[in-house]
Formats: sequence, C-alpha cells, structure tokens
Amino acid sequence: MRGLRLLLARHLWLQLVLSVLVASALIMLLFPGRSVLSVLVRTAVMSVGAVAVVLNRRRKEKRAASGSTDDVVALDDKLRRSEVPSAPEERRAMGDLVAQRLHRMRHRVAALVGLAVLFTAVTVLMVLTGTVRQAIGFAVLTVVFIGWNIHRSNIQHRRLCAMEGALRGRSPAPAPR
Repeated sequence: MRGLRLLLARHLWLQLVLSVLVASALIMLLFPGRSVLSVLVRTAVMSVGAVAVVLNRRRKEKRAASGSTDDVVALDDKLRRSEVPSAPEERRAMGDLVAQRLHRMRHRVAALVGLAVLFTAVTVLMVLTGTVRQAIGFAVLTVVFIGWNIHRSNIQHRRLCAMEGALRGRSPAPAPR
C-alpha cells in the first residue's frame, strides 16, 4: 500500500485518471442509460476545478517545505509513519508543513458539518424525486463518504498534533498505525 500511495502522491495525473474513472463508474451505476463517453467527458471536465485546487495546494506545500514534490512526498511519508526528522533543515521543513496543514484544518469541524448537511439534503431530494436505486445509492454514498472523511480527518489531525509536539520537544511521536 505504501508504494501505491507514494506513486499516487508523486503523480497527480494518475490520481486524476483514477478518480475520473471511479466517479464515472459510480455515475453510470446510479444513472444507467447514459453513454460511457458522455459520462467520462463530463466527469473529466468537472474535475478541472478539483485539479486546480490540488495543484494550488501542492504549490503551497512545496513552498512550505522549501523543496520539490519529492521533498513534500518524503515529508508526508515521515509524517504518516510518525518519524521525526533528525536533520535541522528537514525538521524546519516538517515544522512549516505541519503548521500550514494545521492552519488549513482549523475549520474542519464546520466543513464536515456543512458537507454532511449538503450530502443529506441531496439524498433527501433524491428520495423525493429519484428512483429507489438512486435513493439507496446516494444514501450509501452519503454515509460512506461522510464517515470516511470524519475518520481520515481525525487521524490526520492527531498525526499533525503529535508531530508538532514531537518537533517542539513536548512528547515523543506516537507509534505509526
């Protein structure tokens, strides 16, 4: 899994292709009868905004880490394994990256609540206006998507806080999960 995660972190285009394919498959499952090509094209076009957000985030993280994409990927891997860097330059880069990510996460609870409200509203509208398949599909998607986002958000926040504490010398970093 680590190798796949590192490959996807280094190659954003691969992430984009895989996400477009998965999203297209989900759309075709929930809304059968549409042509595969039209779904793929629409999904790819709608993904342009997400790509812009990811590229902007990557650019800011490279600036915070004072390095290249590989430096950010290496720091992120150390963060995931709770490995505190020993070199002073790398500790400073990790500290900057952790501070930036913690700052970006400051409104995570409100964002997750807003996302839950949005997905629940779409699910309710689908129950009222869609087919049974669409209603069930959106209900499952809502529960899985929101649950996964809450779970990953909590893990990431714990990792960042533990690394921040370890870099400041307050406590050792916890064992990796």
